[in-house]
Amino acid sequence: MSIFHQPSDAQIAKILTETRVIALVGASANPARPSNEVGNFLAAQGYKVIPVNPGQAGKVLFGQTCVASLAEIDEPVDMVDIFRRSEAVLEVVEEALLRLKGLKTVWMQLGVINASAAALATAQGADVVMDRCPKIEIARLGLAHVGESGLS
Repeated sequence: MSIFHQPSDAQIAKILTETRVIALVGASANPARPSNEVGNFLAAQGYKVIPVNPGQAGKVLFGQTCVASLAEIDEPVDMVDIFRRSEAVLEVVEEALLRLKGLKTVWMQLGVINASAAALATAQGADVVMDRCPKIEIARLGLAHVGESGLS
């Protein structure tokens, strides 16, 4: 298996600038949870953030109705942002690649590392960012309001 190489700052900036719709897997309604904080931040930046969590399905989070699975999303998604344990990521990535036609980026949150999932996504033509947080990267790279597309 090939060794994973994190995208450069320029590549991350391009991903975050071109992304418009994000499926956030592991979304939480609890404001103390990182997935809630990041989802709200991304929505405030102008991204459309579709929350994915079977336990929250039907609730409104980040201005969107939460769905139970990626299979329930019936619109193009640019990025899947994964807040799950590392060992659960391969299954999420397999479903994302199968169900989300045109998926451009698989993003694994801080502490989420799965080389097999990264290799699969890369082989299918998706960009992969692992063990990083888009909220932190947006601030670090000075990309405020990168997702602004008139949707907010």
